[in-house]
Amino acid sequence: MFKINYMANNYDPIAKWYDRLSRLVFGKAQINAQLKLLEFIQPESHILIVGGGTGWILEAITKRFPQGLTITYIESSAAMMKLSKKRDIKQNKVYYINKPIEDCELDFKADFICTPFLFDNFSEATVSIVFNKLNNCLNTGGSWLFTDFTYEPGISPKWQKWLLQTMYFFFGKVSDIEATELINMQGYFDTNYEIIFEKQYFSGFIKAVVYEKAS
Repeated sequence: MFKINYMANNYDPIAKWYDRLSRLVFGKAQINAQLKLLEFIQPESHILIVGGGTGWILEAITKRFPQGLTITYIESSAAMMKLSKKRDIKQNKVYYINKPIEDCELDFKADFICTPFLFDNFSEATVSIVFNKLNNCLNTGGSWLFTDFTYEPGISPKWQKWLLQTMYFFFGKVSDIEATELINMQGYFDTNYEIIFEKQYFSGFIKAVVYEKAS
């Protein structure tokens, strides 16, 4: 009834309020999950960040490594990208790409891929396309820093199902995200990745995983 006509998966309408909205609902759980995974980043690395939002993660990385990193930063929302470009990156080299990841040509290899709360936006068809594209971009032995929501029907608490449905309804109206349900991502990583770290937050509703790509 109050549908806003923006392109799919576009967070422009709520870019300025996104971080505050996240803290209102989840406290610091989303932030802490991402910060924990940044501990695995190594100096002099090439990092691919997809769906970095307002860009606070750039400053969090810079606090650990004020120089020596090459970062490719992909964000589809123009408003989010505008906020991200204002972040202090010190002496690190950052390449900003304001496109949906589906439309990007990744003609390089990354040592680390960071996808903070990315795949919950996509239908399964898009998930497959995006995963394969990112997988091909990651070096053998590289690490995929994965944070997202997780829900297991029949196992997870009922309040998590209610919260997930509420989120999809809200972001479907405001940002026109294409997803209507959460895709189980573990099967995509089973073939060629090893879990080297995993931690849950917000009573298991949020998970942070480091997947290492096998040869």
